[in-house]
This record gives sequence, structure tokens and C-alpha cells, in this order.
Amino acid sequence: METQGRIIKGVGGSYEVACDSEVYTCSAKGIFRNRGITPLIGDRVEFDVISERGRTGNVSRILERTNELKRPKVANIDQALIVFSIIRPVINFDLLDKFLILSEKEGVDAVVVLNKSDISGADEGAKLRRTYEDIGYKVVVMSALTQDGLGELRPQLSGKVSVLAGPSGVGKSSIVNCISQRSMETGELSRKIERGKHTTRHAELIRIDEDTFVVDSPGFTALATDELEPDEIAGCFREFRPFLGGCRFNDCKHLHEPDCAVKAQIGRAISQDRYERYRGLMP
Repeated sequence: METQGRIIKGVGGSYEVACDSEVYTCSAKGIFRNRGITPLIGDRVEFDVISERGRTGNVSRILERTNELKRPKVANIDQALIVFSIIRPVINFDLLDKFLILSEKEGVDAVVVLNKSDISGADEGAKLRRTYEDIGYKVVVMSALTQDGLGELRPQLSGKVSVLAGPSGVGKSSIVNCISQRSMETGELSRKIERGKHTTRHAELIRIDEDTFVVDSPGFTALATDELEPDEIAGCFREFRPFLGGCRFNDCKHLHEPDCAVKAQIGRAISQDRYERYRGLMP
């Protein structure tokens, strides 16, 4: 019997596929290996049921993907929760902006989640909130420890498949624990190097309710944007977009050229800090 489901976990060639309220353990047919295709977490698939009692099957077809992220390797994502701690570790704005840029490139909505408000103080969280809300992003300031702000986060997840992305030690797994009522392993932050231990080894799609999922993914501290063309980078800065095309030169890189409509907005619609991070990304 052939049916459809969504891959929620995959380890060593074995895939867990959610179908209604059941989960089937499936293998992928050799045709995928022969074509160099790897099923991804979040893939909608057709699979042949081998044993209804044992809940086993074979994935026979991967349905068309709406999007595909490379790191973490997940598909069909509605939004990305870009998770950073306000403090411990100190927020890395370069990395945060790279996550936002890649979300824009993939056409995935992004929500900025600033964790650890319980140890940072309200003023710092409010300042960071304004910075990214002014650009047009939804921002949630919260504490996974005290669950303050959790009521603001939950409506952002409802009915969507969300991937949590961000460096190690910022509390991604703790947030998943809060919203899923699961008890996932969490790591302590090294006081010496201010980096967290990798507590999530494999990306996994976790069902929150019938139509709400989150993907917890391994943390990482580096992110490549070298696949983006220079003109793509400018278009991934939301606050640049109203002014693109208004420069004297059609191929303006918004760096040293005269009569640049983007540079004219620095300190006004475009913050100096965000512009400097744009410059740092340009080859």
C-alpha cells in the first residue's frame, strides 16, 4: 500500500516518516542513490508500507520541494527562527546578519529570537528588538529558563514548519524543550571560551501539534555566504530594497560609487552598523 508522509528524522539511511498520527521507519530505494539524491528532513514523500503492524516501509518518491536549506539540510520550511543569546555568549551580529541574508535568499521568513533575557536585563533586549524590528523582522525576546516571552513565541509557530538555527550555546534545545514538552539534552556553556557544546547531533523535525513542527539542528559558529553574487547580497538586506535602482550607475555595488541611493540613507533608513556589515560581506 502506497501512502504519503513527511520525513521527521533520518540517521544512517533509515528515515522516520510521519503519516497522520503514526510514524513509520523507512528505507530509501536504491534509485535515489543512483541519481545522487538524498532525502531530507522535512521532505514530503510517498512510501510503500511493508508492515502495518511493524510500521515499516520504503520511500519510493520525494515530492517537489518548496525550498531547501543547505545547513542545516532541511526542506519545505515555512520560517527560520534565528536564535541568539543576548549575552553569554555575546551576540555575534555578523553571524546573525548572515543567517538573515541566507533566509532572504531562500525565500524563508525569519523570526529573530533573542534568548537569555533573564540574565541580560530588559534594556539590552529592548534595544536589540528595536534594531531588527525597524528593519521589518519579527523579534521575540525571551528566556527559556524562566519561560518569559514564551507566550509571544508560540503564535509565531502555529501551523508552520520552523527551523531553529544559530550558534551553539544560545539555548535552541532549551527552547524546543519549552515548546514541545520534551526533555532534550542541553549543554552547559564553557565559561572559558563562551561556546556551547553540540547537544543536537542530527537535525530532527519535532511535532508540536497536528500541523506545527520545529526542526532542532546542530549548532555551528560559521556560515558561508560565498555562493551569493554581490548584487544578491544587497537585495537580501531588507532596508536596502526601497533604494536599489535609484543609484546613478546600474551596476552600483554601494561601496565607493558616487550618487549611491543606498549610501545616502546611511544613518537614516539604513543603520551605520548594518551597512558596515554589508561592506564586510562584499568581495
